[in-house]
Amino acid sequence: METPTQFVQWLRSVAPYIHAFRGKTFVVAFPGELVAAGALSVLAQDLSLLVALGIRVVIVYGSRPQVAEQLALRNVEGRFHNGLRITDTAALECAKEAAGELRLDIEAAFSQGLPNTPMAHASIRIISGNFVTARPLGVIDGVDLELTGITRKVDAERIHAILGTDSLVLLSPLGFSPTGEAFNLTMEDVAVSAAIALHADKIIFITETAMMLDEGGAEIRELSSHQAEAVLEAAFLATDSSFYLQHAIKACNSGVSRAHIVPFEMDGSALLELFTHDGVGTMISYENLESLRKATIEDVGGIIKLIEPLEADGTLVKRGRELIEREIDQFSVIEHDGVIFGCAALYPFPEEKMAEMACLTVNPEVQTQGDGERILRHMENRARAAGLKQLFVLTTRTSHWFQKRGFKPATIDALPKDRQRMYNWQRKSQVLVKSL
Repeated sequence: METPTQFVQWLRSVAPYIHAFRGKTFVVAFPGELVAAGALSVLAQDLSLLVALGIRVVIVYGSRPQVAEQLALRNVEGRFHNGLRITDTAALECAKEAAGELRLDIEAAFSQGLPNTPMAHASIRIISGNFVTARPLGVIDGVDLELTGITRKVDAERIHAILGTDSLVLLSPLGFSPTGEAFNLTMEDVAVSAAIALHADKIIFITETAMMLDEGGAEIRELSSHQAEAVLEAAFLATDSSFYLQHAIKACNSGVSRAHIVPFEMDGSALLELFTHDGVGTMISYENLESLRKATIEDVGGIIKLIEPLEADGTLVKRGRELIEREIDQFSVIEHDGVIFGCAALYPFPEEKMAEMACLTVNPEVQTQGDGERILRHMENRARAAGLKQLFVLTTRTSHWFQKRGFKPATIDALPKDRQRMYNWQRKSQVLVKSL
């Protein structure tokens, strides 16, 4: 942060996320490529911060490149079918060795505690065990996948008990059968199965893949699970990205509230995804996350937080909490993932078939993303639905913004008679009117 003021503003901006996430369960999965790229230490620091904020974290790690390395050392050629490794006895031994080595590396990363690092004064316990029961995948398309398996059950009860002690739980890409056999699993399958069994609030894939792009080359920031299924059917994504998206969809359709696919190439990508409005990856949810709706009494606190800075600098007329509570039915809000990012109020004057739109406010962090225009259209539709013909605003600083959107300058005489009597001559607000 360049100045103390910027730091304070940033800290205040992440507070709603901290409140929302405390006590929630996140399953965080990452591939062996992240470890090979040397990014494990930084990720451990970021996940330790989540634990310090009261978030319950389960980690699932992959080991594909490490298994490939072990196979190469033994001069054994890897075999695959439809992207899945065919795990014979030699490959399983390699998978065991790779998983064990990675587990030690992860435990070491969470044992950091050097002064002047994010891990200073942290005391993170990380616990692993035989929490995953698996079964063989069997024969697919006539090909026996041998010791390649799929998750059958995750011991959610024991994992929840461990999470309740403020410890991290670590799950490997290996599962075990009641007969004592071990099976090689995919990291994605273990992560999704764990998230479903634990009724997790989020599953986060920290991936080696690049940011997802649509067919036109635009970044895919947010999808409902239904939209994500359409993206898969269109078949324009790379194979690895499709594999992650397929598992994200499965998680959301099975009760996990949010799934995130976040490239690990950016430093701090997990934190940026969780604690900023747009994040740095792709978020999938069962329903559309953004809601533009009429306000309720529970929204008063969020509205006050939005408008207080503008009241302080004179952009908006000051409104007390009691006034907002009384007039809450006039307000609409735009909400994203439980956080209010914009609001406006509509005051009708039925006799003149006019309405005043007041208190149009959008969080400064997202003012370039069209939320203001979405709220404006919403308020226009509310006015039309009420049979009103004109919408007017009084503003001291944003007249150009409204004029670009069809409002025209007018005199005070154009206002409804009752509103003329309430006009504040000290503020000398400009009057702008739009026909609906």
